[in-house]
Amino acid sequence: MVEKTSAIVLHQLKYTDSGIIVQVYSMKYGRFSIMVKGIRNKKSGKHNVHFQPLSILDLVLYYKESRGIQTLKEFSVLYSTDDIQGNLRKSCMAIFIGEVLSSVLREESPHEELFEYLRDSIIYFNECHDRFLNFHIAFLTGLSSYLGFEPGRKKGDEDSVFDMINGSFVQLPPVHGNYASQEISEILASFFEASWYQMENIPLSGSQRNEVLETLLKYYSLHLPGLKKINSLEVLKEVFR
Repeated sequence: MVEKTSAIVLHQLKYTDSGIIVQVYSMKYGRFSIMVKGIRNKKSGKHNVHFQPLSILDLVLYYKESRGIQTLKEFSVLYSTDDIQGNLRKSCMAIFIGEVLSSVLREESPHEELFEYLRDSIIYFNECHDRFLNFHIAFLTGLSSYLGFEPGRKKGDEDSVFDMINGSFVQLPPVHGNYASQEISEILASFFEASWYQMENIPLSGSQRNEVLETLLKYYSLHLPGLKKINSLEVLKEVFR
């Protein structure tokens, strides 16, 4: 059956000498994989840029629910992420975000609000030409609400420790040991309450940014036990150190 849907590219893998398998998250079907034939040959190779992480596409598919990998009939660019693809720091961040999404988004029923969050976040990221160094942190804090484990807000200055098991800011370090330092807890509290524009103004050194990111990934892993190791994390840390 021929079907149409908007989709966000998460990740791609080489399949044959000229083909790739692309993992996407779509408006209509949630997460699935598609086979794209001939995209790596001389004639069609220029189109491979459109299947990089966080690209936003309209797809026409030969779709069959029981099939593990769907077949692409045709595609068009729904929104051009040219600034993400043309900026080394942004493209490294996009690869990281795509890898995280590949791990945390399950092959399940579609979630329209989640798709809209992903799409709108990517558009903001693409159009934010400077002061985007905190984007991946803000993105993950916002994503947690759609995945079901957004923490409670900090109630007062005395709540200085982020309890990662219970998803709350508390006065004293919990006995289970899964908590963030007071410094990182304070930074995380700011991100969980910030808008996109406010997150630009949260000052972080490279080492703080990396520690906050590692803490967030640990928080994700505690609530999503199947979360895989994020291989692009070390590259990202080098780029933003």
